[in-house]
Amino acid sequence: MTPTSTPAVTDFPDVAEIPKVVRPYGDQTGDGMVQVSFTLPLPHDKRAEGAALQLAGKMGIEPALLVHAKPIGDGFTFFVVYGSVKHLVEPGLVEVVEREFPLLSGKEINTAIKRHLRRKLVVVGACIGTDAHTVGIDAILNIKGFAGEKGLEYHREIKVVNLGAQVLVPDLVERARAEKADAVLVSQVVTQRDAHIHNTTAMSAAFREAFPAGKVPLLVVGGPRFEEGSAATLGVDRIFGRGTTPGEVASYLVHALVPQGAATSHSKGA
Repeated sequence: MTPTSTPAVTDFPDVAEIPKVVRPYGDQTGDGMVQVSFTLPLPHDKRAEGAALQLAGKMGIEPALLVHAKPIGDGFTFFVVYGSVKHLVEPGLVEVVEREFPLLSGKEINTAIKRHLRRKLVVVGACIGTDAHTVGIDAILNIKGFAGEKGLEYHREIKVVNLGAQVLVPDLVERARAEKADAVLVSQVVTQRDAHIHNTTAMSAAFREAFPAGKVPLLVVGGPRFEEGSAATLGVDRIFGRGTTPGEVASYLVHALVPQGAATSHSKGA
């Protein structure tokens, strides 16, 4: 289940077209204006407002203007600060995880699976731990889909088993084994105290303990707070961030699970 190697596909502009350095834009080009929000464990009073401005100054916002302050509970205040920063950023040095596979049409996805796997591709999905936010996993798996694209259930050559929310890792492993899953898709939205990180690493460890080497299903994780370049660190095969569409996930599954060269090289929007 090792992903095949294909040329990188990117929707990003050429680096040569990007300015070497940029500053934030507020009222006019290059003014460096930014707006930040944060909470301090202080009751709302003049001292708390001064502390907020002090923090803004230490963040490099100078001069800083306090535009909003509101108590949000006993001993806590929420602030919004507006001001100018002097920092420059270099877009050319930003490391981006580029899509290394083409986006396939629904017909191409079904044809590749039927012709070369000669069976349905089995996907088991869930939200694990205490995470009850199923909007993301449902958008990818359910037939109604997301952003105008049908979900994985729409593809006749993909069998989808959606376990829903708050699934225990041992139960996910057992169901994946019972279904002979080719891929396991996990969605994580709750991020307090890095719950998404701990849940993902625990899930990865459980699968690698339960399955023989080389027989572990493809492990795919998605959520708005994951760093897309951290898949290896978390022990999974792929991470998808916010805005991912069902077509991207389906195309990746074909890329990773169908023998190299089996899927058509034609792409849309690549």
